[in-house]
Amino acid sequence: MAQTVLIVDDVKFVRKTLAEILKSAHYQVIAEAENGKEALQLYIQHRPDLVTMDVVMPGMSGIEATQQIVKADKDARVIMVSAMGQENLIMDAIAAGAKDYIMKPFSEKEVIKAVNHALHSGDGIADRSTFKENIGG
Repeated sequence: MAQTVLIVDDVKFVRKTLAEILKSAHYQVIAEAENGKEALQLYIQHRPDLVTMDVVMPGMSGIEATQQIVKADKDARVIMVSAMGQENLIMDAIAAGAKDYIMKPFSEKEVIKAVNHALHSGDGIADRSTFKENIGG
């Protein structure tokens, strides 16, 4: 059975692009949300194996939604999706419980690598030094 993914982004095009990449890699996209509040509700309803979470969204941010999801399920696996210029928010997202991140614009290879890392590497927590190195911290 395919592993399930909840895609969260306030931009429909980004959700569609991520869904196409994930479906082509044989993941099952079980739901999509356009804000943090909706993401939390859908997470509780579907309990997906993975969430891709936009960092900046109107209303409840991706960081706040990640905190709430991890509070509800300590085993939740969330990958943050961030735009260039939001690097400072990545460390906040990791502190909130995110397991990995990808930067927009992203490639199919980057998405699959982050998904595989979050789902299949130990506890899913990436090496923090790698994050700092990758975001210039």
